[in-house]
Order: sequence, then C-alpha cells, then structure tokens
Amino acid sequence: MKTKMSIIKTSIFTAIIALSLQSCNTTTKKEKADTKVEPVEQKMQFADTPEGKAKALIYSMEQVNGGWSHLLSKNDVEFTYVYHDYAKGKDISTERLIFQGETTFAKYTKHKVHVFPKQEGVVTQFLQDGNISATLAGKNISDKAHLGVSKFLREVNPFWFSMMYKLSDPSVQAKFEGVETVNDITYKKVTIGYTGTGKEADDSYILYFNPDTNLVDFFYFSLPAWGINEAILRMELKYEKIDEVLIATERTGFFPNPKTGELEEAGKFISTNIKFNNGFTTETITR
Repeated sequence: MKTKMSIIKTSIFTAIIALSLQSCNTTTKKEKADTKVEPVEQKMQFADTPEGKAKALIYSMEQVNGGWSHLLSKNDVEFTYVYHDYAKGKDISTERLIFQGETTFAKYTKHKVHVFPKQEGVVTQFLQDGNISATLAGKNISDKAHLGVSKFLREVNPFWFSMMYKLSDPSVQAKFEGVETVNDITYKKVTIGYTGTGKEADDSYILYFNPDTNLVDFFYFSLPAWGINEAILRMELKYEKIDEVLIATERTGFFPNPKTGELEEAGKFISTNIKFNNGFTTETITR
C-alpha cells in the first residue's frame, strides 16, 4: 500500500502542470483580486434543477471573470512559471500561449521535476496542431518518451490556465451538489465532468464557489490515468487581476501522504510576469 501511495504521489506531480507568462514592450497592470465582489444580479433564467443551478453559478462567475470571449480578446499570453514540488525541487519556465488554437511554447531554464531532471541545459517545447517538438541544450529530441512528456505538458498547461474561462463549453457536464461550510464560508459545490475527450476515463472535479466573490476558491479533482478515480486531490487558488483578467497566479496542491494517505501540502505553482497581447504568431512564438 505504501509503495502504491508513493507511486500515486509521484504520478500526481507528473500530471499537475499549469500556466503563467512575459514579452515585448507591453506594460502590464497588476493588482490583487478583490476579496469581496458584489454578488452578480443574474440577467438570465436557469432551470431549477441541479444542472440549471450549476449553469447559474458558472454564469455568475463569468460575469466576474468575463468568460472565454474576454480571455480570447487578449490574443496571447507570456509568463514565468515556477512549478515547485516540495520533495523534488523546481521547474522554472517561460510559458507562451496563443489562445485561438492553443499553440503553446515553453523554455525551461531550470528543470528538476518533470523535464530532464538529471541533465543540464535549456529545454524548449513547442506544440502546434497536435505536433510536438522539443530541444535540450539546442539539440532536437527524438526519444518518444521525452516527446510524450513534452506533449503532455504543452496540452495540460493551456487547460489549467483557461479552465475557469471555459466551463460553458458544450463538452462540460456540470451539476449542483449542494452546499458545504468550510472555514465559516458556505460554499456552493458543483461537480464537473467532460465528454468527447477520447480518454478511457475522464477527470472529474468538485468546484467550491465562494458566495461573496462568485469565484472558485478551491476544488477537488481525480486523475484516473494515475489510478486516482475519486476527486480527492485538492487545489487552492489565489487570484490577481492583470490587465482586467482574473488569473489564479498561485495554486497550492494537497496530495496523499504516502504513509498515512492523508492530504498534505505538497507543492506550490506560481505564475508571474504575466503579459497579454504580445503579438505572437505560430511563426514567432518560439523566438
């Protein structure tokens, strides 16, 4: 059992990756997200069903963060991303993402966790239209295992960055699951699943909506690909408003202790130097 939990914990870190970005001469306005946001007066009607209530909560959140159309209007983003696994060390990268089509590029100047942890040299990864390429110390990588990891990271980062902006996507299945009081806040819970992903088993999420801000303060999630079929892993979010976009610039992960099975703080994932509208194209994003 201990061995299994150790494998699970290691696998969790291989599966939890996120986003945050830098570039050009764009001036970035940055401020802490307000801890209090006036409740949104809904202008749409939703069915009085678990599915309808979930859609209402997502709608209210999108009135605060602007939804996918607002993020898409920023065209692209660049940021510095520090992925800190308390047990293994840090991966530090410059991340770039074009929102339309989700072409993504990363340059790792430090890599002790997921990306060639035992080798030195700058690592780059580039994903466009499902095609992955990567380099180590300026040399092209051809090993299928390493390319597989690179593709995984390039696909996962856009998902984590845009997750809260794309909950109205037709592939999302959302259902209201009642309320739960945590630290004197009565949260509204929504379960999230995805259809049409092509996976044997899809990840699931339980989102906790703060009634004062209409934002998600934290959520639980599963990772079936790593043998975790229940939404027991926890991610806590802290937001900042950058160029009128609410970004979860700090995420803290809580994963099972290999000895006790209890959740404990195991890593922190921080995005800084976030800049939108850099003018990236699929030809220039790697420069």
